[in-house]
Amino acid sequence: MAKRLEGKVAVVTGAGRGIGRGIALLMAEEGAKVVVNDLGGGPDGKGADQSPAMEVVDEIKAKGGHAVRNGDTVATAAGGEAIIQCAVDNFGGVDILVTNAGILRDRMLFNMTDEEWDDVLKVHLYGTFYCTRAACRIFRAQKSGRVITFSSESGLGSLGQANYSAAKEGIIGFTRTVARDMGKYGVTCNSIRPRAGTRLTLTDELRAAMEKKKASGVESPGTEMDLGSLTPEAVAPFAVFLCLNEAANINGRDFVVGGGMIGLVSLPEITKVNYKAGIWTVDELAGIIPQTLGKDIVNPVPGAK
Repeated sequence: MAKRLEGKVAVVTGAGRGIGRGIALLMAEEGAKVVVNDLGGGPDGKGADQSPAMEVVDEIKAKGGHAVRNGDTVATAAGGEAIIQCAVDNFGGVDILVTNAGILRDRMLFNMTDEEWDDVLKVHLYGTFYCTRAACRIFRAQKSGRVITFSSESGLGSLGQANYSAAKEGIIGFTRTVARDMGKYGVTCNSIRPRAGTRLTLTDELRAAMEKKKASGVESPGTEMDLGSLTPEAVAPFAVFLCLNEAANINGRDFVVGGGMIGLVSLPEITKVNYKAGIWTVDELAGIIPQTLGKDIVNPVPGAK
């Protein structure tokens, strides 16, 4: 192992299991001192258990690495501050932040409760903000740092996941803006949309939901993939790469990573334009849009006829 992260301090949230665990272990192998953050709750965010994060810490230490467990929640400002402060208190600073913590509360939009909406956004979107804000105060002062956020292809639209989709695509916009806010201080911020079999993607309930999506004929990102064949550990090498000097010019971008595949997601762009001098009337739009901008647009879920 080349110890490419020797002398660095990394904070990885949601590091007790799955993708976060794989990233924490590999960063430690590469020489980083790691804060292994995990509240230890269930896939729905309920409960708490310190043992998963502690097991990762023990595994890192058994291999001669340096790590400490942190059980603060990412879902509050105080929790985000405490997670970053844990790195400062134990290792003297922070150089890398990976915001991987996540939960699911899937429900069709018309049945989704306020609590299910709020809890998912609090962990994913707010949690990413709280931890990143705290870390970037340090990164700005030291004029260096790496932020790796975690989004999802579900952000492109996924049946029964309005809360999760909104949070995950919100993280993409957040990532692009952090890249612009912090780039002049030598900090990069990029996002990963992982494809991997984890406890969030391989539960009986989610398998049943995925089969229901397929049967409905509604296309949702990931429904065609066998996630069970894609290991969470396969995401870790690219996360480490984004922390290297070789990735210094990669900033504000998002990538799909799964198995042996790494894909750069294109930035949104205007692909077609209708233009006239002055303002369009509704009659004009009704006459021209179906034959121009709307010509090749297909409703992914057409209503009953």
